[in-house]
Amino acid sequence: MKVRVHVSLKNGVLDPQGRAIHHALEGMGFAGINDVRAGRLIELDVASTVTDEALDEMCRKLLANMVIENYRIEKVA
Repeated sequence: MKVRVHVSLKNGVLDPQGRAIHHALEGMGFAGINDVRAGRLIELDVASTVTDEALDEMCRKLLANMVIENYRIEKVA
């Protein structure tokens, strides 16, 4: 089973990478961009026996820093 974990910074946490992307886009002449938040995507190929609880635990213990990040788990067909 394919699983995607989307990890992003929590609201209120400064995002220097997002800020750099925003600045670069403006420098290239793109207008109308109010904010940019950068994150990461982690793709896992897991056995069908891996439970939702186990996936959640993987995220909480390793894949996301729960102090400053949120995550969302997406199962891919």
